[in-house]
Amino acid sequence: MRPSLLAPLFAPARSLKGVGPRIEALLNKLVAPRHQSAHARVIDLLWHLPQGVIDRALTPRIADARIGELATLEVTVSEHRPGGPRRGARAPYRVLVEDESGALELVYFNADPAYLKRLLPEGSRRLISGKLESYDGWLQMPHPDHVVAVDAAGDVAKLPLLEPIYPLTAGLTNTTLRKIIAQALQRLPALPEWIDAPWRERNAWPSFGGALNRMHSPESGGDFELSAPARLRLAYDELLANQLALAVIRQRLRRSAGRSLEAPGKLRQAIVTRLPFKLTGAQGRALAEIDADLADPHRMLR
Repeated sequence: MRPSLLAPLFAPARSLKGVGPRIEALLNKLVAPRHQSAHARVIDLLWHLPQGVIDRALTPRIADARIGELATLEVTVSEHRPGGPRRGARAPYRVLVEDESGALELVYFNADPAYLKRLLPEGSRRLISGKLESYDGWLQMPHPDHVVAVDAAGDVAKLPLLEPIYPLTAGLTNTTLRKIIAQALQRLPALPEWIDAPWRERNAWPSFGGALNRMHSPESGGDFELSAPARLRLAYDELLANQLALAVIRQRLRRSAGRSLEAPGKLRQAIVTRLPFKLTGAQGRALAEIDADLADPHRMLR
C-alpha cells in the first residue's frame, strides 16, 4: 500500500492548473507510462528531466546584439505598426522598440492586435528575449520567446535567464511544459532521507527534493554534466530503487516456491550405461546439483 505522503505525486497531471483535455493528451503521449490507457501523473512530469539549457543573459544594448543569435534586451516600446492586407495573406504586425543605441522590430504573424497592445503598450519598458534576424535592412525579432514588464526597480525575476530545455512532442511548447513542471515541483513533499548521512556528505549530494529542483531549475550548464552532484544523486537513487525492487521480487518468489520434484533415476541410469564413455567427475557433480535443485524448490532462489 502506497504511503499517504506520496499521494500528491501520483495525482493525475490534469489536476495541475492549465492542463485541459488538449494539454493532457499531449502529456500522456510524452510522459505517461507505456501501457494502454495510462495517464500522465505528477511523478512522471518530475522525472521528465531537461536535456539542456538556454542562457538568456542580458545583452547590454541593441547595438551589441548579433544577427542569428539569442538576445535579451531592455527596451522602450515606441510604435505599433499594424500589418495591412497583402496578396494571399495579411502582412505581419510589427512593434518598434528601441534603446539609447538603436531600434528593432518585433514581428508577429497572424497576431491579435488587441492582445499585443496590452502586452506592449506604447511608452512602456519591456524585457524581450528571442533570436534576432535581419529583413530588408531592419533588425527584427520574430515572435519573441519572452516579453516581461520592467518595474521601477528593473525587476527581471519573471524572465528565466537560464531556461531548461525539455524533450517535447508536437503541439507542446517548452514554455508551457516548464510552467506545468514548476507546479509539479510544488507538489513534491518533504521526504525523509534514505541515504546514509556520512555517505551523502562525503559526495556533497543534495536531498532528493533538492536534486530534482536543481535539475529543473539549473544554475549553469554544468548542472547537466554526468558528474554534477544533483545528477549523481538521482542516478544513485535509481540504482538503489532497482536493487530494492529485485529484493522484493526475490522475497515473493521464495514465498511462492514451486513443488519438489524427485525421481528414482532409472531412466538416467539406463542412458548413462549406454554411453560409449564414462562421465567425468564434473559432469557427475552437475547432475547431482540439478537433482538437488529439483528436490528443493527454494534452492534456486537463494
